[in-house]
Amino acid sequence: MKFGVVTFPGSNCDEDMVYVLENIMGQKVEKLWHKDTDLKGVDFVVLPGGFSYGDYLRSGAIAKLSPIMGEVIKHANKGGYVMGICNGFQILTESGLLEGALLHNDQQKFICKNTFIKPASNSTAITKGLELQKAYKIPIAHGEGRFFAPDDMLKKIQDNDQIIFNYCAADGSIDDASNPNGSLLNIAGITNAGKNVFGMMPHPERAADHLLANEDGKAIFESLLKFC
Repeated sequence: MKFGVVTFPGSNCDEDMVYVLENIMGQKVEKLWHKDTDLKGVDFVVLPGGFSYGDYLRSGAIAKLSPIMGEVIKHANKGGYVMGICNGFQILTESGLLEGALLHNDQQKFICKNTFIKPASNSTAITKGLELQKAYKIPIAHGEGRFFAPDDMLKKIQDNDQIIFNYCAADGSIDDASNPNGSLLNIAGITNAGKNVFGMMPHPERAADHLLANEDGKAIFESLLKFC
């Protein structure tokens, strides 16, 4: 599979993602610049974490206007795979490829720490290879990660089985104490109705190398490679 990793001004996790996809997962990777208007034949687009355009206005609000995003939206609308991590998730919601919004964390502070997340279902390529009852240790690093959606939209997301990850405790239990940012329903990631666009706030690329003593995130990439 050929992956395309987009770099925006302010991205800071693009090279981490490239490293994991190339060196650990053994995939071909094309580096895409935000001004590009050609996806260069990639099968799977990744929007990495960081602070695109300095997070001015709202996180992702300016990045959605980049020339590359027009091609990413076309790719997704044709059924092509797209994944956004952290700031990439914010860009996907701003672009309308995913429902909801990522608001300021409920304690109004930037949070950088390990969290645990649990797959909500096995209905998507990103979770199909994961254990439903297992808590995966994946770090977060964000100031605007509180998932929000109006009641009718949230019900639609639930009814369509679009929640892919929930924040949880180390034992897999889901409660307020394990919610790091105040996200509705402890939501850490969602997919679109077509199940080809994925967004998540935690960083699996930061938990995919044995040198970091945590490879829980590698399982997420393995699932994508097996089922996409």
